[in-house]
Amino acid sequence: MGLISAEMFPTKLSFIIFISYMGLFINQGILVTTSKSKDNSYSYSTVTVVLLTECLKLVAAVILYMKDHTVSEFTAEFIKHRKVLMLYFIPAGLYCLYNNLQFTNLANYDPTTYFLLLQLRVVVTGVVFQFLFKKHLSRVQWASVFLLTLGCIIKEISHVTKATTAAAAAQAGSAEAAGAGAGEVSWLAFFNIHLVFILLQVFSSCFAGVYNEYLLKDAGCDVHIMMANVYMYVQSILCNLIALTCKGELFSAFTVAGLSALAQPSVLAIIANNAAIGIVTSLFLRTLNSILKTFASALELMFTAILCWMIFGIPVDLYTFLALLIVIAATFLYAQNPVVNKARNEVVAEAKQTDSKV
Repeated sequence: MGLISAEMFPTKLSFIIFISYMGLFINQGILVTTSKSKDNSYSYSTVTVVLLTECLKLVAAVILYMKDHTVSEFTAEFIKHRKVLMLYFIPAGLYCLYNNLQFTNLANYDPTTYFLLLQLRVVVTGVVFQFLFKKHLSRVQWASVFLLTLGCIIKEISHVTKATTAAAAAQAGSAEAAGAGAGEVSWLAFFNIHLVFILLQVFSSCFAGVYNEYLLKDAGCDVHIMMANVYMYVQSILCNLIALTCKGELFSAFTVAGLSALAQPSVLAIIANNAAIGIVTSLFLRTLNSILKTFASALELMFTAILCWMIFGIPVDLYTFLALLIVIAATFLYAQNPVVNKARNEVVAEAKQTDSKV
C-alpha cells in the first residue's frame, strides 16, 4: 500500500482542487495577519469585508454559470430549485459567523496557532458526518481524528503557558515573576474567551461544511454547482447585512470614509482571496468530502508555520514542533484509509451502469 490511497484523489482535478484549497487558506491567514494594526485591531470594518467578499463570490458564480448557459436558463433553474435556495440559509448563516470570527481570532492568535486550534473541528466533523450521511468511520479513521485533536491540545498548552507567563511578568513588573508564572499554569486558563471564540468558529465551520456537502450531494445534487453557489452567496449577503444592522454599521460602512478604509492593497487581496476560497470550497465538497477538507486544513499547518517564521519572525517552539509532527502523522494515517462519499446521483448512475453490464 502506498502513502496515499488511490481513492483519496479519484481524478487529477480533485488533486488540483485539494492543493488550491490549501494554498488559498494559507494565504488568507497571512493576509489577515498582515492587515492588522500594531495593537492587533483592524482599521477597516471586517463585516463589510466579508459582505463584499460574498458579493464578489456571487458575481463570479453567475459569470461561471452564464459561460455555458443563457439568461433564460439561469432564471428557469433559479426558480425551479427555489426550495434548495431556502435550505442554504442555514450554512450561509454559519459561514457568516465563521468568516467574521476569523478576524477576531487572528487578532488574538498567530496564524500557526490559529490553524492548529481549528483542527478541533475534525472530531466534530466526524460525528456530524456520520449522522447526516450514515457513514461510520473506521477505527483507523477515528485514530487519525483523535491524533489531530492531541496535536491541538499540545499547541493550546503552549499558547496558555505563554499567556500566563506574560500576564505574571506584566503584573509583577519583573523577570523573576515571569519565571515563576511559567510554572503556575491553571487549567482554568484554557477556558478563556479567546478559546470560546475558537470553539464557536470550529462548530460553525463543522456544521456548515457537512450540511453544505449534504446539500451538494443529496438534497441539491441535481442543482448545477454554480447555481448552488449562487444560492449560498445570496443567503450569505443577507446574513452579513443582518450582522451589519445588529452592529449599527449598516450605513456607516458605506460612507466615503468607510469605503476608503477598504481601499488598501492588503484588504482588497483578502476580499479576492476569500472569494476564491468560496468557489474552490464548493468544488472541494462536490468532488471530495468534509472529512478530507479538515485534513487539508491540517496540512496547511506545516506550510503556515514555515511562512510565518519567515515573514513575521514567529518562532516554532517545541510545543508547536510536536503538534505539527502529530498532525502530519494523523494526516498520513488517514490517507491510508480515506472516507469516500459520492453524490447521490453519481451512486445511482454507477448502479445503472453496473446493471447494464450484467
